[in-house]
Amino acid sequence: MPIKIPLTLPATAILKSENVFVIDDEQALHQDIRTLRVAILNLMPTKIATETQLLRLLGNTPLQVEVVLLRTASHEAKNTDADHLLAHYVTFDEIREQHFDGLIITGAPVEHLDFHEVDYWHELTEILDWAQTNVTSSLHICWGAQAALQHYYGIPKYALPRKMFGVFKHRTLATNEPLLRGFDDVFHAPHSRHTEIRRNDIERVAKLRILAESDEAGIHMLATLDGRHLFVTGHPEYDPLTLKGEYERDYLLALPIAIPKNYFRDDDPTQLPLVHWRSHANLLFSNWLNYYVYQVTAFEYKETQA
Repeated sequence: MPIKIPLTLPATAILKSENVFVIDDEQALHQDIRTLRVAILNLMPTKIATETQLLRLLGNTPLQVEVVLLRTASHEAKNTDADHLLAHYVTFDEIREQHFDGLIITGAPVEHLDFHEVDYWHELTEILDWAQTNVTSSLHICWGAQAALQHYYGIPKYALPRKMFGVFKHRTLATNEPLLRGFDDVFHAPHSRHTEIRRNDIERVAKLRILAESDEAGIHMLATLDGRHLFVTGHPEYDPLTLKGEYERDYLLALPIAIPKNYFRDDDPTQLPLVHWRSHANLLFSNWLNYYVYQVTAFEYKETQA
């Protein structure tokens, strides 16, 4: 089934070239079904690349999904053309009275700051509180996961001695969890972060369940027992060349950066990366949309209890 996005969005041409089924508003009106509405709060500086990555995964399911792109009003994006933001993004004030089947909150390059030092922290906590009653299920990614865990449960983040950077093996810990349905016992996922959350803090919160972790990268996926909130500390949405781009950017800026682990063939940055996380990334988003959104959302929108 298709994903419904504006045909003027830069991602549209890319997704169509990959045979991802994309439709516009007029085509969607002729289909007698209720489209799932998913909001994406895009906090990444590379907004066009991030929205394309997420739309690619949302469009690879049997469900019709309408996406609404959100931006923060309290922070001015410096790396994305203002015309693109005005044409394709809305602010929280414009949708705060609406209900959504799903919400995705991305990572953000603000790990070096304390949560309360982030200039849009108050706005983000407003959105997190709103999601408790206006969203069926939320998927929090990387820093977005750390921020939500801090706000909802007071779970801290800890600085790492060096950047967690590369593609790492993870093991599933909850084989009966729908989010992991179809996952292999061991699977790979990219990480790119300077901070971490820790098991002992999570285990103090009875509402949380750890779903997957890595000996090297630590906790990777966890969820609330009711499935209302899913947290992913890595970046399963990353394209094959995203880590390469991050490595080359920091290298050219003479920043301290190591070659991403388990990524380039023979650990040689002149070689192309070996992609071994794409299938589980697609499965993750498909399972979330199916089991945590579509299967439990009401046909008529109604307020969800926190």
